[in-house]
Amino acid sequence: MSIVKIFQLIIAILLIVVILLQNRGGGLSNVFGGGGSNVFMTKRGFEKKLFISTIILAVLFFVTSLLSVIL
Repeated sequence: MSIVKIFQLIIAILLIVVILLQNRGGGLSNVFGGGGSNVFMTKRGFEKKLFISTIILAVLFFVTSLLSVIL
């Protein structure tokens, strides 16, 4: 197994964990008018760090996927 695939596997596991730790209040209920009180809530503290780390891990996963295809 190449080092890129091992790195991709580690990032995938971390990405799954970070996504599962995020707030479960969002979803399709906001589309249909449910849960209108938290529509404009700002992310603060730990929730903001989870959000930023999700973006970073997703970009890293995409880059390692491209690398594994190229190499």
